[in-house]
Amino acid sequence: MITDIQATRNVLLGQSLEELTQWIINQGQPAYRGKQLYQYLYQKGVRSLEDISVFPKQWREKLADYPLGRSTIDYCSTAPDQTRKYLLKLADGNKIETVGIPTQKRLTVCVSSQVGCPMACEFCATGKGGFTRNLKAYEIIDQVLTVQADFDRRVSHVVFMGMGEPLMNLDEVVKAVKSLNQDLGIGARSLTISTVGIKGKISQLAQHQLQVTFAVSLHAPNQLLREKLIPTANHYPLSELLNECRQYVNITKRRITFEYVLLANVNDSPQQAEELAHHLRGFQTHVNLIPYNPIDDADFQRPNKARINEFMETLIKQNIEVTVRYSRGLEADAACGQLRVSNS
Repeated sequence: MITDIQATRNVLLGQSLEELTQWIINQGQPAYRGKQLYQYLYQKGVRSLEDISVFPKQWREKLADYPLGRSTIDYCSTAPDQTRKYLLKLADGNKIETVGIPTQKRLTVCVSSQVGCPMACEFCATGKGGFTRNLKAYEIIDQVLTVQADFDRRVSHVVFMGMGEPLMNLDEVVKAVKSLNQDLGIGARSLTISTVGIKGKISQLAQHQLQVTFAVSLHAPNQLLREKLIPTANHYPLSELLNECRQYVNITKRRITFEYVLLANVNDSPQQAEELAHHLRGFQTHVNLIPYNPIDDADFQRPNKARINEFMETLIKQNIEVTVRYSRGLEADAACGQLRVSNS
């Protein structure tokens, strides 16, 4: 019987070709089987060593229970736009949600980086559910393989915008990003890491020189309102956050996307748009406006289209590049801010 601790330490998913080859050699098998294992893990998405038909049958049977690091689908719901939300059960019994978002030209996976989230944002269902633990890199990679297999279609984009705060789990997120790029062949610029801002962590991320898209969730044009919406922001003044963002741009030479959830009569006035523009003027940046997606235990409302357009036009007049992003999967509670462990 393989314990949860053993499974966490020895799982094969997330290991490089060199590491897998060494594992194969340690098992007394010829080195060339390392490449076979690598291909079956990352290209074919096998869930058991028994499924690797090129391996000797007797050896496969002997290692049938060896942990690869795959989750099981506990529940799946599909929205009218064909977005699918999955409730995945991990080896230790914890559950996370991930989302597959298809369009004609791409398949995007919104992955979780933690079980729950410690940030407690007022408008987000995940933050209201509490925090349990960080995910391992292989548990992040598994989400992509799961969606890819269920859609029977190659995943083209991955966004770290599911459950959890990615920069609170930076080491494992970076490992996952490198594996998704090198092992699954997803382009680095098709990978997006999103954060609400953790002091010192943006600078740490910059040192890795990843060619990913980086998004910072502001959601308010000033520190006072930001603390009301994101309680943990009281440890990280907006001015310091923006300074660290500027350092990120200088180090990586890549622009930052700022995410801004629009909440009716809270942060959506033209005056607040002007205040936001003041902070971002001269910044190599892009603003994504996200009309609020409702959750059961919050009193916020989505602004009407006229209010959204007025906010957007105010930013444009201030020479701020901006788009409005209407979230997919709303009817299946799979949209931005709606993820929470549930099977209903």
